[in-house]
Order: sequence, then C-alpha cells, then structure tokens
Amino acid sequence: MGAVRAAVVSEFGGPEVFQVVETPDPEPGAGEVLVGVEVIDTLWLETMVRSGAGQDYWPMRPPYVPGNGVAGRVVQVGAGVDPGFRGQRVVAHTGGEGGYADRAVVAVEAMAVVPDEVDLTVAAGLLHDGVTALALFDVTKVGPQDRVLVVGASGGLGLLCLQLARARAASVVAVARGAKLERVAQLGPDAVIDSAQPDWVEQARAVFGEHGADVVLDNVGGALGETAFTLAARGGRFSAHGTPSGRFASIDRRTADERGVAVTGIEAVQLADRDRMRYVGQALREAAAGAVAPVIGQTFPLEQAGAAHAVIEGRTAFGKTLLTAGG
Repeated sequence: MGAVRAAVVSEFGGPEVFQVVETPDPEPGAGEVLVGVEVIDTLWLETMVRSGAGQDYWPMRPPYVPGNGVAGRVVQVGAGVDPGFRGQRVVAHTGGEGGYADRAVVAVEAMAVVPDEVDLTVAAGLLHDGVTALALFDVTKVGPQDRVLVVGASGGLGLLCLQLARARAASVVAVARGAKLERVAQLGPDAVIDSAQPDWVEQARAVFGEHGADVVLDNVGGALGETAFTLAARGGRFSAHGTPSGRFASIDRRTADERGVAVTGIEAVQLADRDRMRYVGQALREAAAGAVAPVIGQTFPLEQAGAAHAVIEGRTAFGKTLLTAGG
C-alpha cells in the first residue's frame, strides 16, 4: 500500500494555510478508478473558498483537500469498471474536492480519455476553462457576423474565449491590464485595450463603431463588467459570469430590456454532469485538431499549492495556473 501526498487546507486563511500530508492510498469503489495524478487544475474559486469567504455557498470545512480537476494515468480500477482503462491517460473531475494530491479516486462518468495528440498539461488546462468557454459560446450564440468583446482576456478562460472568437466571430477586442497586454496581443485579436486607461470604453467604441459589441464576455465582474455592459449593442448578448473582481457585474434589468440585451450569468454555464463531459470531449478534440490551446502561464509543484494560490489572488498570473504531481 502506497501513500498519497496531498495539499490540505488546515484552516481558513491565506495561502500559507496549506500543509502537505501523507495518507494511505484510497481504494476505488464500484464505478470508480484510482488516477495517478500528474497535473492538477487550479481555479480562482478555490482561493476564495480557502480564504473562508465562501462559507455560505460551499460545503468545504478545514481540514480538506481542494481540487476538482486532475490529469494522469489510471493505476487501479474498481468493481464493474472495464480493466482496459488501466494505464490510460485521462482527465477527470473529482466531484469538488481531493484533486490537490498525487492520487485521486474519480467516477468513470466524470473521466475522459485524453487523445494521444494532447499533452496531459493541456488536458488539465482545458478541463474547466475549455468547457466553460465552449458553453459560453453556445449560450451567447456567437456567429460569424458577431463582434465580440472579451473582458479579462489574460486569464485562462479569457484567453480561450479570445481563441474561439478569432475562429468563430467576425472580430474580437480583448480587454486586459498592464504588462499582460503584450502577451494577449500575440494571440491576434483585432484590438487590445488596457482597462486601466480611463478612456478604455471610448477606445473600444472606436473599434466597434456606433453599433457596439454583439457579444460581451465578462470574465472579471464588478465595476469593470458593469462598464463593459455599456458597449453591448442593441439586441446583443452580455454574459456576466466572472467574479475575480470580488463580485459579479450587477446589470440593471430594465436598462437591458430597453436595449434588448440578453443578460446571462454563471448559472447558464453550471452544467449537468453529462453536458459537462460532452464539452470536455469537445475541448479535447478541438485541442487535438489545433483549434484551441490553453495558455499555461505558470506551474507549481504540489508542495507549493500556496504559492499558486498567491499568484492567482494577486492577479499576477497569466493564463492558466496548474500544479504538478508525481503521478
């Protein structure tokens, strides 16, 4: 019997509350597999929960192991599971907890086999952001005539939204901040605008013209998202799904109705398990075909989970932040 190394949130607080502990290998039950984890997804939401700010909404209480997304190889299968899965490269959801570890038990229904052409790091980077980006584009019905505004274009989700918009829409304007602008520009949006500039809305309007943006994807929320709403075209679509600012954008429904803007929130991309796994498969196929590629800005070993959280919270991260484990 081996030992599992896991990064545990010992108490609610800052990134320093992580402790690395060892526990016995878990046994997969019926319909489950044990994954030797190599790459672990991280999410801004996990930093909020760890801080204690999400206690009204999320059930986690210390001590707990965060992490809802892992990529690695199947090392053991439970009862009723095809033994052919053993040794397969997979990406999987853990069910909300337990991912910050070098072994994780996952349900077969929450797992997808990773195509040979796709690196496990790429697969982990797509597990949440790829799914959300594809779902957002379906919810907002982005088409070839649409002009798209991506707010918060330098995060993992924002960069994938930018790539999809380039492939599917007529034009795309990216909004980011400071030092990240140059790296965003390398992905080829029609314009990159610094949201720290007081006239950023006027700059965006100059690109879109009086018509405005047919689709606004707000990955940030708060006052920035609310300002971005003013750029939505009559009859356009606005997705208020982002919260890195600390809250969702609050959009006045009467104003939206007067302008005919369809406003959706995070609830529109909170997917049933079957739909989520369908999008995981689509994201992996898009990656295998070279259509999308998550931008992995920084990786940290499992022992430095706290450092990963610190860069996410400090808004210094570019693209996706991942953890690596021994598998």
